[in-house]
Amino acid sequence: MNQTSILQSPASDSLQIERQKAFAQYKVQQWVLVGLAVALMIAPALLYPVFLMKVLCFALFALSFNLLLGFGGMLSFGHAAYFGGGSYAVAYLATQWGAPPELSLLAAVSISTVMGAAFGAIAVRRDGIYFAMITLALAQLVYFIAVRNSDLTGGENGIQAVPRGRLFGLLDLSNDMVLYAVVAVLFIATLALVIRIVHSPFGQTCRAIRDNEARAISLGYRVTRYKILLFTLSAAVAGLAGGMKALVFQLATLADVHWTLSSEVILMTLLGGLGTLFGPVAGALIVVTLQNFLAGLGEWVTVIQGVIFAICVMAFRAGIVGTIAKRSRQEL
Repeated sequence: MNQTSILQSPASDSLQIERQKAFAQYKVQQWVLVGLAVALMIAPALLYPVFLMKVLCFALFALSFNLLLGFGGMLSFGHAAYFGGGSYAVAYLATQWGAPPELSLLAAVSISTVMGAAFGAIAVRRDGIYFAMITLALAQLVYFIAVRNSDLTGGENGIQAVPRGRLFGLLDLSNDMVLYAVVAVLFIATLALVIRIVHSPFGQTCRAIRDNEARAISLGYRVTRYKILLFTLSAAVAGLAGGMKALVFQLATLADVHWTLSSEVILMTLLGGLGTLFGPVAGALIVVTLQNFLAGLGEWVTVIQGVIFAICVMAFRAGIVGTIAKRSRQEL
């Protein structure tokens, strides 16, 4: 068989079609990203900037979790450890060492990355519920350390009055609108990076491992390495989210490393759409909105959230964005 006949074989045509389809989906996601960026530019004219920053911080947190579960198939019950690690890193460096915000955020990402690499190397040796239980145990260890070392974390009082400082000595982050612009830019940049990672050969390999790990092993892929790297990337994004949250609210508390926060990020991801790129953003928007506008109801907030979650799960089995993506036959 000559080279021309090979190139024109059905398998080659099918591969070419799949590549064209993937490229078209990537372009759609880029346009959605541009639309989201424009919406974030307009949003401060309609909504309170601090509320918007809270949504973006938790959307980034949900995005990091979705990177691990949605594209890696690894369910973590302890993702708050990396969020809280980033939060405490920024708060401690800013209050005790007077570190500028860019250095504090870099330290938050670095610490969460190291934690992710160490914890991931332990957790990925197991699968399924065993993996989930290990991540929960490790997160509880972080929580215990935070409780016991009150000289570093402030204990139950947390680290309060975190100075926002000036970014690169130029931008005064004490101004809510300036800080919002910085948070929005970091969010869009990170989301764009995640989209690129998902569509990269690394991201495609992680999807293959998620779908059929045994087959990936048989093809010669070093599955454990891919899992650890994906776990580390997910932790790094979560650390950035936690660091930004500490700057926005000028506070880092034990709630940032508590297991309940890990359950909240699972809720956000499932509501928006597991395995979608924009689902976590929608899920975080819904959950944060409910928390803010129903705060006056006290303990009933949890009950109402549970009812809404149950309704959304029954009405949108693939999540809100996931259902829209299926009906439009586009990967969102």
